Formats: sequence, C-alpha cells, structure tokens
Amino acid sequence: MTPESLARHELAGLDVTVTDATNPDLIGISGCVRDETMRTLLVATSDGVKQVPKAGTTFRFVLETATVAVEGDRLLARPALRTETHRGSLWQ
Repeated sequence: MTPESLARHELAGLDVTVTDATNPDLIGISGCVRDETMRTLLVATSDGVKQVPKAGTTFRFVLETATVAVEGDRLLARPALRTETHRGSLWQ
C-alpha cells in the first residue's frame, strides 16, 4: 500500500487520527480502524470504539513508509466498491 493508493485499499487495521472535522469534538480521536461502512469509520480508542463520519473529516493514516492525510469525502463509498480492482472501477 502506498500513499497514492490508500483510498483504494482496506482501511481496517490502520492507525488513524482525526486531524480536522466539522464537529470539533471529533478532532484528536486516535486509534486503530476496526471497521468501515459507507459513511463512517469505527475507530478503536483507549476509551472504546468511536464511530466517526467520513464526510467533513480529515484523517491522518499511518502506513509502514509514510503518514497520509486524506479527506474523508474521498472515502465516501461502500468499502467493497472502493477496493475493486477490475477495469472500469471509479476508484482505479
């Protein structure tokens, strides 16, 4: 997985931090992505699992080789569709 291809990969298991959000209460949530839905990420934190909306939120993901900031609006899709690899996929 590279910073350029992050939006096309499975996000579960990645470390993530909310760096900006329309709801200021979400800023600073940090942990491991436990699951993903079309519109939210479930983040396992030291205080339990938090459901964070993708829309209007900026996430910082930690990869093996880099740290990547991603606008949540780029991730708004069913995870199964976003990770498709066949020709014609909007996410390729």
